[in-house]
Amino acid sequence: MQLIRGIHNIKAEDHGCVLTIGNFDGVHLGHRRVIKALISKAEALNCKSAVMVFEPQPQELFSPETAPARLTRLRDKYALIEELGVDRLICVNFNKKFASQSAEHFVEHLLVEKLGIKHLIIGDDFHFGKNRTGNFETLCSAGENFGFGVSDTASFKLEDCRISSTEIRQFLEKDDLAGAEKMLGRPYSIHGRVFHGDKRGRQLGFPTANIKLKRRVSPVSGVYVVQVKASCGKFYGVANIGARPTVAGVRQQLEVHIFDFNQDIYGASLEVVLLRKLRDEKKFASIDELREQIARDSAEARLYLKDL
Repeated sequence: MQLIRGIHNIKAEDHGCVLTIGNFDGVHLGHRRVIKALISKAEALNCKSAVMVFEPQPQELFSPETAPARLTRLRDKYALIEELGVDRLICVNFNKKFASQSAEHFVEHLLVEKLGIKHLIIGDDFHFGKNRTGNFETLCSAGENFGFGVSDTASFKLEDCRISSTEIRQFLEKDDLAGAEKMLGRPYSIHGRVFHGDKRGRQLGFPTANIKLKRRVSPVSGVYVVQVKASCGKFYGVANIGARPTVAGVRQQLEVHIFDFNQDIYGASLEVVLLRKLRDEKKFASIDELREQIARDSAEARLYLKDL
């Protein structure tokens, strides 16, 4: 899948596509339905399928302190969208200058002149342009003027519940991993690259693979039973997601102790799949108390895995 980072990198040969626009956070079952329709329409019009996302996401620019926790980073979105067969991912730098442009400029300059869209698939609640003056009706009118089609992404229902990234975050906040999985179409997982930590886990007798979360806030926190997927195979273990209040109190990161594992995986990319939450993160009175709790967590995780 072609990745275009920035409007300035759109070339003449990128002209002509069927486009959808959104955050696509989580690339959940609702998103997948939209992308399936996108690809089908592109095939019918004999042109490329394209997904447009914004970095940072709009709420992260306008209200960074209250922006919702991300389900997926851009790297994860790319991999998930590529798996679905999309031809092109367009990542637009969402800054104050871009946000201040008029709705008319967004349509005429970006959608028509730069991309030459043949059809646009968009939600009827989509707003764009300065002061959010552009909407679905604006796009339909522009489509008539400039010769591109517009269709609505009908809400995707699952047992009378609209699938959304917000709903998935709420499931995760309530530690309902099964509910989140039902909407995502896959178990919730975290991807990242292993970096050298302070070797605190090794000193405690439980060596860990450390992964920086690289997001302002995580949608999950606590101690979990996990499956770890790496290039060298699939493994199981116990993971802590949080700020390690007993030993450091640092920015949130993921630490996973992989059972019966003794390989050098520094620099390796891992996918850590959350299977069950064991407990919330807490601060212990001493390192010895922390060590004893990790031992109990590991024993409980092994019992759970044995019953699977």
